[in-house]
Amino acid sequence: MAKLTARQAEVLEFIETARDAEGAPPSLREIAARFGFRSPNAARDHVRALERKGALTTRPGRARGIGAGPGRPRTVRIPRFGTVPAGFAEGREQDAEGCVVIDLDTLGFTPGPRTFALQVRGDSMVGRHILDGDIVICEHGRTPRHGDVVAALIDHESTLKTFVREGPRARAWLRAENPAYPRLLPAAELVIQGVVVGLVRRRI
Repeated sequence: MAKLTARQAEVLEFIETARDAEGAPPSLREIAARFGFRSPNAARDHVRALERKGALTTRPGRARGIGAGPGRPRTVRIPRFGTVPAGFAEGREQDAEGCVVIDLDTLGFTPGPRTFALQVRGDSMVGRHILDGDIVICEHGRTPRHGDVVAALIDHESTLKTFVREGPRARAWLRAENPAYPRLLPAAELVIQGVVVGLVRRRI
């Protein structure tokens, strides 16, 4: 990528920050307003200069058709709702605690409005290579299949376990992937909050 001027670097940073925060790049009008340009045409000139230098790409005919440049990661922000016990289930409230920024190419799919993240706490899922401190990416509303890893409420207590249903009419239960933990059979209620669709490895 060719060297950017100071103003081009500022415009690029604004575009990337807005894209990570909102899931879409800013419009030319929003770029012009942010930097005090007299018209969107001035913003377009800066975007075109960034495109020529390989810092980003544009898709003609789209109001927000600004993408990452060649070789630059495409990222997305996924809301993180605290931690989930990968151990014994425990009662607790889940509140949003910021976002996790993830490279879309690494994730392997485009998250939707029902995608959320949880940080793992505990070692009951080590048999599925899910470790304490990892971030699991979950999809709310997806019907779990036998063998899926799920974030669940079992009798009003949250946990991360493998979903087990060994037949269409069989009773569903949760299995730990560590022999130190028992299987979990719901006494009254089993609510699947999300099916795990991705994993972000903790830094060691």
